[in-house]
This record gives sequence, C-alpha cells and structure tokens, in this order.
Amino acid sequence: MRRHHGGNRIVWNANGVATTQIFQLDKSYGADGMVVKSNIAKISDLKGKTVAASAPGTAPYFTLAWMLKKNGLSPKDVKVVNLEPQAAANAMIAGTADLDAAMTYEPYLSAVRAKPEAGKIIATTLDYPMVMDTFGCTPKFLSENPRAAKALADSYFEAVDMIKREPKKAFEIMGADVKQTGDAFEASSKFLRWQDREANQKFFSGEHAAFSKEAADLLLEAGIIKQIPDLAKLADTRFLK
Repeated sequence: MRRHHGGNRIVWNANGVATTQIFQLDKSYGADGMVVKSNIAKISDLKGKTVAASAPGTAPYFTLAWMLKKNGLSPKDVKVVNLEPQAAANAMIAGTADLDAAMTYEPYLSAVRAKPEAGKIIATTLDYPMVMDTFGCTPKFLSENPRAAKALADSYFEAVDMIKREPKKAFEIMGADVKQTGDAFEASSKFLRWQDREANQKFFSGEHAAFSKEAADLLLEAGIIKQIPDLAKLADTRFLK
C-alpha cells in the first residue's frame, strides 16, 4: 500500500465498497507535502492560483483539500491541474510558468528539496498529520476468517518489533521486496512512523473516530462523496489485543 490518505476508506464505503480497517501500519511523518513558488508566503495566498495535484479521491488531492481547509480555503478557491506526484514535482523543478504550487510525496519531495530554486516546501504531514496507511478487509472476510485476521495483525506487530530490534536486517528484507537496498529503504522510511500494537490501541480508542468525522465532512464538502457512510463500521478493533 502506498500513499493512502486517512479518508480513503470513507470514499470506498460511500461508494459501496465495504472495507473495515483492522490495524494501522504507519503514519506519514513529512513524506507528503505542498511545494510552492517563492512568491507564495502562506497557503492562503493560493486563492485564485494554480495547483498541481492528483485526481479527487487520491492522497495528494485529499492533502490539498485538508491543507486548504485549515487555511480558510477549499479546492474550489484554486485551479487544480491533474498531475501525478512525480510529474508535479518535475513541473516545479522545471519552473513551469503557470504553476504556483504542487502536491507531491517522497521521494519526489526530496528532489524538490534538493533544488531550492524550484520553490519551497511550505507544508508537509509534519504540519498536517492526516496521511496514513491502514490494513483493511471486507466485512465478509472478517466474519468468516477471524483467526486469519488476528494472525495478520499479530504478524504485522511482530514485524514492527523486528524493525526496532534488528533494523538493518528488517530494512534489507523490506527493501528487497521493493527492489531497494536496505540503506535506501531506511532512508525513505525516515519519513514514516511505524505504528506498533500500543500505538494502534491508542489510535483506535478515540483518534480514529474523531479523524474519520472530520475527514468525512471534508470529503462531502469537496464533493468527493455524495453522502457520509456509517463511520462506526470503518474499523474493527478486536484484533489489536
């Protein structure tokens, strides 16, 4: 799973694709962000400006909508040009004249960071923590295979424990899966925070419900969903024990 925003499951459920989250894998820790041209001093300066972002429903678009809302704007206040994260970062580096800002994520965010003349990173998920990766299953699978779901959760928490205990070996194993060296995987993972069992129990005890409500309201306001689904069915916490 990659770049999965916190409202993703809400979109799926609102569109009839029933999924239930059973544990959280990681939280973005600066991996996703907004790049702006040097003449943009603050996010609210983007009113009437042009911003590159992936299509509605994606993590970059949700990040844009979230950041704009926190600064008194909405996607309707800007002109959104659909560019995927790599293309969006490349457009900023190339100095595309009619582009004022772009939504992107790692490793493309660091490519912009390495070229200050391309613009500045005005905000990331360090400032606005709302991008995360979660593991979900269909309600049918969970009702028919509760032991398998528990084994999946336990296996993930064992893997997180291994990252803490044997980081070098863990990064080599994960890196091999995505065709990266252990060192390269470790470098890219510094923008994530793995969520262990204790962190999951804390998140799903209250944070998740509050976040889901805020995300659902934003998605409805932005026109990405037509109605808010039953938020109580978004998570099943029995596998976290």
